[in-house]
Amino acid sequence: MLVELSVVLLGRDTHLSDEIAAVVELIDASGLPYQLTPSGTCIEGEWDEAMALVRLCHDRARELSPHVVTTLQIEDEAGARDKLTRNVSSVEEKLGRRLGRTVRLAPPRLSDAPG
Repeated sequence: MLVELSVVLLGRDTHLSDEIAAVVELIDASGLPYQLTPSGTCIEGEWDEAMALVRLCHDRARELSPHVVTTLQIEDEAGARDKLTRNVSSVEEKLGRRLGRTVRLAPPRLSDAPG
């Protein structure tokens, strides 16, 4: 099962990396496979262990802020394993190339346009 978790601490500074790091520290220590993204974290595991970890993450955030919004998206496919990598590699296979570019390419200059 995949759980995409996003924890937002409200009423705080606009930069939350210290608080998010405290939550991600719990995820990292859990031993479950995960992938940090710019707007959340995908965690792979069985229902009970994933939900227990979600609760720990929410509780940690509540220790840091009186107002927390935790959002979950769950993908639960019977018998599926290694979804963190298989979901991405399936799309890459269909595209015929690896993805993962994090640097935005500059748009073409008008002088480079044909014609």
